[in-house]
Amino acid sequence: MKNLVYTNGDRMPLLGLGTWKSISGEVYEAVKEAIRTGYRHIDSAAIYKNEKEVGQAIAELIAEGVVRREDLWITSKLWNDSHHVEDVLPALEETLSNLQLDYLDLYLMHWPVAIRKGLDFPRKPEDMIPLEEIPLLTTWEATIPLKENGMVRHLGVSNFNIPKLKHLLEASSEKPEMNQVEMHPYLVQKDLVNFTREHSIHLTAYSPLGSGDRPTAQRDGLPVLLQNEVVEKIAREKNVTPAQILISFQLSRGISVIPKSVNPRRIRENFEAGRVVLSEEEIKQLEDLDAGMRYLNGGVWVKKGSPYTLQSLWEE
Repeated sequence: MKNLVYTNGDRMPLLGLGTWKSISGEVYEAVKEAIRTGYRHIDSAAIYKNEKEVGQAIAELIAEGVVRREDLWITSKLWNDSHHVEDVLPALEETLSNLQLDYLDLYLMHWPVAIRKGLDFPRKPEDMIPLEEIPLLTTWEATIPLKENGMVRHLGVSNFNIPKLKHLLEASSEKPEMNQVEMHPYLVQKDLVNFTREHSIHLTAYSPLGSGDRPTAQRDGLPVLLQNEVVEKIAREKNVTPAQILISFQLSRGISVIPKSVNPRRIRENFEAGRVVLSEEEIKQLEDLDAGMRYLNGGVWVKKGSPYTLQSLWEE
């Protein structure tokens, strides 16, 4: 399996298991299946509400000698209700407790959005906290001691656009080492890819298969990426699945990718995508599908009366 290499020499496997939307009772077995299959990169987050099961699976496999902690790359994320300086450390401590770990390999600010403490999602405009009140830089600076004291090895962000990345690069002594964003052939993000490469920031692609199980999938009318004609044609020619093509697409670009599945067969199939080789022409065909289309556009943060807008989130 290919790796991303950090400046200190740490290696993060490009392909990981995503755990968003993996429900209680399923994610435990999914993590065990993935690690036994060969995955060494597990992506989690406090808001997923399943880190206890993820941690239990990891702890049992370590105890059984299936894998060593130092062979794993575990990522988690700071939720939007913990952006106040005094909330950052307790949020990480709870995540570490749930995961039964002494440290994380990577800790990300989940969104460039702040909400009232104790909430998962806003119910009314007053639940949203403007960035003027809790600046992103303030929260970012509060995560730096977590790295200095060894609780996390690397720091990054998620869902950050170029201007927000620029702000952290210019204003902080600690640059983000990762940006996790939605990315697939309908959302290639060439400008972001070029910017992050220029500044040695790694990228992770979430929803690489089109997020067919997103909450709005049955009513938003967006095209099904796994049924795209170009994707299906390349898959047929290589005798692999469309999902394997979409995963290989990101790997071919040097971008980490975290497909989610709780199905043992698909978990194994997704892992085998690391063996699929795409030609330059096939990569171009997939890039040409770019439509700037987001399956997850952050609309939950921009309801009437919110201090946030889609334009401010994405600068599009």
